[in-house]
Amino acid sequence: MISAFDLFTVGIGPSSSHTVAPMRAARLFATDLAGAALLNRVESVRIELYGSLSATGPGHGTDKAVLLGLMGEEPATVDVQTADERVRRLAQDRRVPLQGVWPADYDLVLHAYALPRHPNALTFTARDNDGLVLHTQTYYSVGGGFLDGELPATAADGHSVPHPFGSAEELLARTGDRRISDVMLANEATWRPEEEVRSGLLKIWDIMRDCVRRGCESDGILPGGLNVPRRAPGLRRSLAQGSSGEDPLRIMDRVALHALAVNEENAAGGRVVTAPTNGAAGVIPAVLHHYCDDVPGADDDGIIRFLLTAAAIGSLIKENASISGAEVGCQGEVGSACAMAAAGLAERLGGTAGQVENAAEIALEHHLGMTCDPVGGLVQIPCIERNAVAAVKAVTAARMAVKGNGHHIVSLDAAITTMRETGADMSTNYKETSRAGLALHVIQC
Repeated sequence: MISAFDLFTVGIGPSSSHTVAPMRAARLFATDLAGAALLNRVESVRIELYGSLSATGPGHGTDKAVLLGLMGEEPATVDVQTADERVRRLAQDRRVPLQGVWPADYDLVLHAYALPRHPNALTFTARDNDGLVLHTQTYYSVGGGFLDGELPATAADGHSVPHPFGSAEELLARTGDRRISDVMLANEATWRPEEEVRSGLLKIWDIMRDCVRRGCESDGILPGGLNVPRRAPGLRRSLAQGSSGEDPLRIMDRVALHALAVNEENAAGGRVVTAPTNGAAGVIPAVLHHYCDDVPGADDDGIIRFLLTAAAIGSLIKENASISGAEVGCQGEVGSACAMAAAGLAERLGGTAGQVENAAEIALEHHLGMTCDPVGGLVQIPCIERNAVAAVKAVTAARMAVKGNGHHIVSLDAAITTMRETGADMSTNYKETSRAGLALHVIQC
């Protein structure tokens, strides 16, 4: 089983698969060198990026991430304010201090082809002064900051959960008269005390909310060369000037604002929560803000249950399809986030387990086939606006489902299977490579 704390992790922008996981892989490699007492024999490190990591790596910050990881930094704690300047200094003499203490030469190689196992692959090779290989390792970034072959942290202790489920059908069977959040809370309490679950999820919400705040307050142009202006601060000022009674769709404007704020922060390399990925990080915070601001009776318990319900849907998608844009396109990122957010909100609107499943299905179904074609290899166009639109769509899906009776023709399991199969049929050019779609037809200034 995948925990909510496996899906909602704290990292650095702009990409969980291209920034967070490569940083973690680089750190693991340097740690392995130290553990084998090889660190002080390393003269050089060769870093090779393949497939999607190569195609959009510089735009997604992969080059920066691997250097920070080799230095021993972690995505959750690295200083995002000084990271760029530190990497710029390293690039001047092409040397990196492994684990922050042992300087070694490095070179970064981009391979246009992908390795057979997964489109997101990177290889590290350490050599000594005579050119002999001391250690080499290939890692695969499979979405959401995960590395292939890793067990979720909660699986490592060998505990079994009281309510295992591998499909939406099984999840609904587990609920009975209970809520999906009840099932998830009981499972989470297997790995840590319930109070830690609750406090941990509220901390995740605090980090999400802080990201929204920073995004709403930070004017300027996003880095990368596309000259994309931050729009969240201007939209926030505009909303602050109007009267709440003037526009019946003002609530939707706030939902869009909060999603824009998060993804502009992500595009700038700021601190975000994978939800379930960085590229889709704005959807859930925006919809959760809507719950807190606009739903009567919203409270901390509701926030916790929103996130637990969303995590149940995210775990189903990750286990039965993918949350990696490089594997199935943006349907796996923004589509998954929309389904998770719709489910969380539907439960908080009083929806039954069947209505919650229906909300997730509606949201996912209407993202099927969505490509990942970032202009300039940057997580900006169309990624930022796409989060805002998906957040509004999640609210719509939740409301539609709760006003229904829970019965529907297309099941969530069918939608997830369709997403997986659609991703398999999709051209590689539309899977986070910037080789087709908008990436070809938008003039880069």
